[in-house]
Amino acid sequence: MTVSYDAVVVGAGPNGLSAAARLARAGRRVLLVEAAASVGGGLASDSSIFPGAVVDVCSSVHPLGALSLAFAALELERAGLAWAHPPLALAHPLADGTAAVLDRDPSVTSASLGPDGARWRQCFGSLERRWPALAETVLAPLWPVPKHPLAAARFAMSAMLPATRFATRFDGEAARALFSGLAAHAAVPLEQLTTSSGALLLGAAAGVGGWPFARGGSQQIADALVAQIVGAGGEVVTGTRVRDLDALPPARAVLLDVSPRQLADIAGARLPARYRRALLRFRPGPGACKLDYTLSEPVPWTAAACRRAGTVHVGGSMFEIAAAEQLVARGVVPERPFVICGQPSVADPSRAPAGRQVFWAYGHVPQGIDVTGAVLDQAVDAIETRIEEFAPGFRDVVVARSVLGPVALEAHNANLHGGDFAGGALDARQLLARPMLRRDPYRTPLNGVYLCSASTPPGPGAHGLCGWHAAGSALAHELKD
Repeated sequence: MTVSYDAVVVGAGPNGLSAAARLARAGRRVLLVEAAASVGGGLASDSSIFPGAVVDVCSSVHPLGALSLAFAALELERAGLAWAHPPLALAHPLADGTAAVLDRDPSVTSASLGPDGARWRQCFGSLERRWPALAETVLAPLWPVPKHPLAAARFAMSAMLPATRFATRFDGEAARALFSGLAAHAAVPLEQLTTSSGALLLGAAAGVGGWPFARGGSQQIADALVAQIVGAGGEVVTGTRVRDLDALPPARAVLLDVSPRQLADIAGARLPARYRRALLRFRPGPGACKLDYTLSEPVPWTAAACRRAGTVHVGGSMFEIAAAEQLVARGVVPERPFVICGQPSVADPSRAPAGRQVFWAYGHVPQGIDVTGAVLDQAVDAIETRIEEFAPGFRDVVVARSVLGPVALEAHNANLHGGDFAGGALDARQLLARPMLRRDPYRTPLNGVYLCSASTPPGPGAHGLCGWHAAGSALAHELKD
């Protein structure tokens, strides 16, 4: 690596890819370096796990990706990306055999919630109508001044509430459970402040753009981003792990799609001691136990709506979901976990061989404990038993299963410390200050060195916005014309 560049980007996950694409399309000479043999990171799909099937290793459903301002500006659909929408975005089965539904059509959602339907539309309708301003504000750095202060203030009034508090606006269990399931994506106890924020964003996104899959697998998003990088003259190198900044070729700017801990390792003693200590204090969130399946037939859900949904939340009532997430926070693998399930075949039959279905499920497990061996087996059994509660006979339709515990997930992607999908715990402090409170959260104290991973605003999700905003900061400083 002796050639000089305008920018070198390290890490080809969604944010590194987005950053490199923005810089290349802005006319800068860009090199993207990835440690793995192929690009994608959290967008990777694998065709080797099951014969003839496409498995999304990490990110699979893309409510924020479909609405990403970065992906729209990069014109990924012109590069071959297509979204596949299931008949229903999300279903949440209940103990009485029915299901609450979240869909692009607000009338379908409200009809499933009975008397709470009108209240749900009142809560989410205003967010959906103001989505462009909301996206430009909440899905961007909030410091020093939000782009749309009024929209930010309105959102914050509800977003700051604990999810269990917000959910009490609804009288029935269906709406409370649906809202709590959305909030539980953050893997934070639902009694904590700010846990309503993710539920509001994900719920509003469903009404604006749905919860689609990428047709052919999430890898298609990564491939479309690579096409834009290469088409604009950028270079992509895989199979090259960067362990030190000195290993990189000369560049005016370096953008790192890595975790704060990895940034501290790569930059080493160059970083001021105070900043380095802050990076090392940044805490990972809970890990995940992810199961991938091929099935002989669709999951035998009791509730008919679940058979048509791309995503299914298995967790029961609001109190059950809150109890499960509280146990994870206390370091306990729950016997009755909250489980997020994906049914890609419902939207994209090409994912599975003829006569088969692909299906995945994951539950949260504590960070910092050994989730291997018998403990991993316990987590797997708990997830499958939970699914069986709402889909009796589920195990009977399983043809093959692959298990990815926290250790395997981190081995696949070094950013997933302890199997953490979120790039760091999403409690109130780390939600608002990622990885710490700074005027420009992407710029490090080192001249020309930027952090652009999901550990920066706006946080997790395969939307590429962390990389997009970091690239914008670089273009405003070192890479200014």
